[in-house]
Amino acid sequence: MEFQIAATLGRSTLNRVQILGRSGIFLLSSIYLAFFRPFRIYRLIKEIEFIGSKSFLIVFVTALFTGMVIGIQGYYSLSQFGAEAALGVMVALSIIRELGPVLCALMVTGRAGSAITAEIGIMKITDQFPALEMMAIDPMKYVISPKVIAGIICLPLLTAFFDLVGIGGGYLVGVKLLGVNEGAYIGKMITAVTFTDIYGGILKSLSFGVLITWISSFMGFAAEATTEGVSKATTNAVVITSLSILIVDYILTSLLL
Repeated sequence: MEFQIAATLGRSTLNRVQILGRSGIFLLSSIYLAFFRPFRIYRLIKEIEFIGSKSFLIVFVTALFTGMVIGIQGYYSLSQFGAEAALGVMVALSIIRELGPVLCALMVTGRAGSAITAEIGIMKITDQFPALEMMAIDPMKYVISPKVIAGIICLPLLTAFFDLVGIGGGYLVGVKLLGVNEGAYIGKMITAVTFTDIYGGILKSLSFGVLITWISSFMGFAAEATTEGVSKATTNAVVITSLSILIVDYILTSLLL
């Protein structure tokens, strides 16, 4: 009985290690191939539009209401200590350090990550990868590389947009609605936010961009060639990517602080 349990655990562990190794080779290959001719500029622009431009609305709405909620909660928390003037600092640091990169990545995961997995899974079902190989086109370079590079480009830009809109939402509630002094809100915020805070947010967004496109693409590439397999892979991709974002966020926060 004990031998069977140990054997099962061993097989499960080896299987997980094998998948991790395959996924790592998958990521390195996709990035490596992006630097060699022919450069798929049109494909890259198309992926940037899909991951970046089409995510602007959901990122805008999420950022605006996140900033407004922090503005309300922060105001009533700080007012207990007579520190309403520090509202701008609280809103800016909360969004730039944590909420901006994390919430932006989670929104992009739900909107674009699931679609990437489904798209690649459907291409696998319909035998489009062998068709590309028959035309002397590398599927990894043609399909996967543009998605990974687009994720690396788009996530920092979307996160910066999220930060600006979120801080604006906090300003809207704190200054215009609740009467916090405008000069104190902006002045203290500018003084408190350092390059380290901005650098940390950029580093996190770059990492999340890699995670989203990497996991979503690999899950679609490794999915079973059935409709049920693609559906399962899409669900798993969103769950695994979301958990990975939270775990990596904690690790990076610990290292940066």
